[in-house]
Formats: sequence, C-alpha cells, structure tokens
Amino acid sequence: MMNQNQIFLKTPLGTARISGDEEGVWAIQIMDEQIPTSTEIPNFLQPAAQQLDDYFKGELQEFSLKLNPKGTNFQQKVWKALSEIPFGKTCSYLELSRKLGDEKAVRAVASANGKNPLWVVIPCHRVIGSDRSLTGYAGGLHRKQWLLNHENNTSQLSMF
Repeated sequence: MMNQNQIFLKTPLGTARISGDEEGVWAIQIMDEQIPTSTEIPNFLQPAAQQLDDYFKGELQEFSLKLNPKGTNFQQKVWKALSEIPFGKTCSYLELSRKLGDEKAVRAVASANGKNPLWVVIPCHRVIGSDRSLTGYAGGLHRKQWLLNHENNTSQLSMF
C-alpha cells in the first residue's frame, strides 16, 4: 500500500522522495535506491513534483512551494537564510553565520544546514567553505558539484 503522504520522482541525481500534506511539503530527500516513479500524485504534492522536474530541466530557478519543514527555531532561521541565497550563487558558512548575526555560530549554522529536510528547494548545496572549496554535503559531494554546475550552466544559458 502506498503512503499517501509521499511520492517518488526520478531525477538526474537519483530518486527524490517528496513528503508532505495539505499543510505543505515537509521533506525532499535524495536516495541512491532506484524506486519507481510514483504514478499517482496527490494534489498537494503535484506542485513539488512539477517544480523539481522543471528545475532539473533548467526551466526553473526559484521554487514557490508551500513548505512545512520540521525543525527548531534556530534551524528554521538558518533554512530561511539558505533560501535567500540566489540561484547560481554561493556563500560560505562564515558569511551565512554573519548574515544571521553571529559569526561564532559557524558550527551551529553548519549543523542546521546539514539537517535541512528540503533537498534542492532549500539550497544548502550553495554553501561552501570560506576557501571556496566544496565542503560536506548530506547527499554526497558529487551531487553538490552537479547542482552547482547545473545552476551555473543554466544561468549562463538564460542570458541569451
């Protein structure tokens, strides 16, 4: 029996599991397992499936979904700041900590970043090391690199 609160979507980086309800999408996770794409998509998850598909086709740069991620107040604050990093841009953990008002909170910001439940939609892949290097990424550094390349290539193409 299918869980009515989740669907599976094939992406270039693996299978995305999208979970939510009428209150909003609470999780999007990338998985290595090849799970068949959902054929029946509840109305409340259709926008997430469509926008993720459009993002990977290079047709969408900003998500406009009803979100309902679960986390502490601090995590929510970090995730909101992550959502403000523009498409095709990056920032460091230190820059993000400063934006949130406490540059000493770098580790806490990194921890909240790592607990981001909304893969791609809350763009934690856009956070890099202060030395501009790729740093830890729950989905794997190969996926982080792919997403950054995808956004840079798309933004280059959209100029013409």
